[in-house]
Amino acid sequence: MDQPITSFHLDEEGHWVARLACGHHQHVRHDPPWINRPWTATLEGRQATLGRLLACKKCDESAPPDTPPTS
Repeated sequence: MDQPITSFHLDEEGHWVARLACGHHQHVRHDPPWINRPWTATLEGRQATLGRLLACKKCDESAPPDTPPTS
């Protein structure tokens, strides 16, 4: 199910994670050549993607919302 990105946070390893409107979190790594998401590298790039839809597999599995990060 597609869900809009509402914000971002860093995980404990320094990777960007999108917070989705449904309450789930999804990593949005830029790891060329496998994953090409250069917009994750800058604040402007991340802000420009707020509202963009991502496919949420956790919604498809009826998973409960993720726990909010502590930072």
